[in-house]
Amino acid sequence: MTNRIKLLWDFKGPNAQKTAEHHIIHLDEFIISEKIDNSFTQVQTIASNHTVAEMIVPNRYMTDLRERLKPTRGQLYTE
Repeated sequence: MTNRIKLLWDFKGPNAQKTAEHHIIHLDEFIISEKIDNSFTQVQTIASNHTVAEMIVPNRYMTDLRERLKPTRGQLYTE
C-alpha cells in the first residue's frame, strides 16, 4: 500500500460547490498531463457554503505539488 496525502482547496460562499467542481476539472487535467500515477480527485461538501476540492496522490509528490499547486492545506489520506 502506498502512503498517500490529500491536498485540499477550500471554497466558501454561495458558489462554493460549483467552484470546487470546476477546480476538480483542472486537477484531473493536471493529473493526466503530469502522468501522476495512483491518484484521484473528489469533492466534499462540508456545509451549504463550504466545499472542498481534494486531490489524493502518493506521498512522493507532496513537496512538488504543494509548491506548484498551492493547496489551502494538506493531510494524510487514510482509506
